Amino acid sequence: MGVDLGDLLQKKKIEIKDLSGRWVAVDAFNTLYQFLSIIRQKDGTPLMDSQGRVTSHLSGLLYRTANLIESGVKLAFVFDGEPPDLKAGTLAERAEVREKAASAWQEAQASGQEGFKYAQASSRINSEILEDGRRLILSMGLPVIMAPSEGEAQAAHMAGKGDVDWVASQDYDSLLFGAPQVVRNLAITGKRKLPKKNIYVDVEPEVIHLKEGLDRLGITRKQLVEIGIMCGTDYNSGLTRVGPKTALKLIREKGDLESVLADQEEKIENFAKIRDLFLHPSVTDDYEIKSKKPRVEEIVSFLVDERDFDAERVEKTAKKLEEAYRRGQSTLDRWF
Repeated sequence: MGVDLGDLLQKKKIEIKDLSGRWVAVDAFNTLYQFLSIIRQKDGTPLMDSQGRVTSHLSGLLYRTANLIESGVKLAFVFDGEPPDLKAGTLAERAEVREKAASAWQEAQASGQEGFKYAQASSRINSEILEDGRRLILSMGLPVIMAPSEGEAQAAHMAGKGDVDWVASQDYDSLLFGAPQVVRNLAITGKRKLPKKNIYVDVEPEVIHLKEGLDRLGITRKQLVEIGIMCGTDYNSGLTRVGPKTALKLIREKGDLESVLADQEEKIENFAKIRDLFLHPSVTDDYEIKSKKPRVEEIVSFLVDERDFDAERVEKTAKKLEEAYRRGQSTLDRWF
């Protein structure tokens, strides 16, 4: 998902404790997708309740988020609004990829082969998953912000204003939208098994600082956006055989995307509109970044009574959230 600029931007390893006391705006859609993709049984089947409703995302939201909060990280979840019209083609392509992956997973299961990677690729987010996610996040006392359009753009806007300290997302689009600093792997930190290998690797949080990256590359944010457009974004397919390093070279030589395309036989439709979407996205200032007391009974009722979670584990985690909130309030009171 999104544009891949990993070859250009330097990433620095950090520890969760480095984010303690800081507000992090989380790309909710991206995070839910990660939970749906990685929290699965050995055969690739997602976690489900007795009625067949997927619960992998709820498990990730509760237990992994609780660990972050207990470490002092302050989280605000930003949900997507209406996608831009330019994204319609990408959304259709993703739906097709998921369908093919689902078919491949079924074939692998039928033949007794490992199909975990196909199961992951078949992950999909529907309205029920989004609503259940919002419901649990609010019960946990965490802010939910509804973006008018792209969630990453809204999160970047909040970070740019200084209302949050970081944007958390696996994608690099947040940087194109102007996020000053992005943290990756926040929700999936830990051990991960490599596909088809009995090898586990450590997944650690890493950060990217936009200004440092731009200064090192000797380009502006507008030029970074243009590099992204040449490589391909959620709104266009990019130029053939042009990756991040080639795109950077072209921008350095020509200065801007118009000059690059003037020498190319291949064109990019609506490139100016796409560039403007990144530089001037649809965002809102109608939000509040404030933690509230977790509603323990609501969390338990939802996850245990409605979704068949283990009562003892949920109650223990919910009380951990409540205790973390109390510690935070106690620290705040000492300042006044």
